[in-house]
Amino acid sequence: MAVLPIEQGDDNKILRAVSEPLKKPDKKLGKFLDDMKDTMFAAEGVGLAAPQVSKNIRVVVCRFNNATSHEIIVDMINPEILDMSDKTEVHEEGCLSLPGKWAKCERSYEVSVKFLDRKGREQVLKLKGLNARIVQHEVDHINGKLYIDRIREQGRELPKGIK
Repeated sequence: MAVLPIEQGDDNKILRAVSEPLKKPDKKLGKFLDDMKDTMFAAEGVGLAAPQVSKNIRVVVCRFNNATSHEIIVDMINPEILDMSDKTEVHEEGCLSLPGKWAKCERSYEVSVKFLDRKGREQVLKLKGLNARIVQHEVDHINGKLYIDRIREQGRELPKGIK
């Protein structure tokens, strides 16, 4: 497998583009997903979206239950958030594409997400807490949005060096 270079910058055109959906997973996509996982682990992240590694396709990998005995890596193709709770949480959030930049961001505490797995089977997960935050962050990426955009919308203080 390979560790891919990570796109960086709040004005990066690849990170700001809306990604295209995939029709059907194939073997080539499987290798790309494996490379995304290697990249996420090498960068010590809990999620990675395809635009962060230069591909504007609707694909993300998520590291759920991080640092627990129940940790699991989930590949999501064409993820779509179906439902978000009214209950929210504010936590520090960062991004591999904005290294060293952290700020408090409000997100829904619970979400339901529908996606295809790498075999093309439809899946639905109900997530809460950090796992829900990870999915929301990565789905934002495939929609051309960064967490700092959420922070701006919330009227919160941006990380130093971000305007």
